[in-house]
Amino acid sequence: MNFAPKPPQNKIAHEWLDYLRDSEGLGGILAKTEDLAKLKANLAQALTDLELGHLTSKIEAGWRANGQNELFLLVENSSIASRLQQVLPSLINGLAKRGYICSAIKVRLKPSAAAWEVKPRESEKITKPPGLNQIARTSWEGLLDKLAPDSDLRKAVEKLLQSKPK
Repeated sequence: MNFAPKPPQNKIAHEWLDYLRDSEGLGGILAKTEDLAKLKANLAQALTDLELGHLTSKIEAGWRANGQNELFLLVENSSIASRLQQVLPSLINGLAKRGYICSAIKVRLKPSAAAWEVKPRESEKITKPPGLNQIARTSWEGLLDKLAPDSDLRKAVEKLLQSKPK
């Protein structure tokens, strides 16, 4: 079976900046990242004006997915959240002066990280499980006496008793 040769493809190398500028590719991600960086800087200035600039590193900000007029703040602990709740109207006004119009700010706690960590097992020698103890052996032997000589169960119990040392 012969196939027709493929038509030659014109392969053109693009500049990497073209991919960054493309709105469907990395450009959209880059633009959102720049917008969030500007928001973080303006939020830091607004918090500094309210004498809460020391909390800036403990707050993650972002716009709510369903609209650009609701700001979402993730904080590390409840004391920061309650302090921010007290100054929300002033914070909204401070952001409005910097060109960010938001109708509401939601403050939520970040989920805490797990307090435990997974460690690999230490290399242990695999030991063979111990044999039957005297009480277990006596019980199995008692069952063996009650079973019929040609029973499949009797054969299985005999094999168990032979394989397990005392």
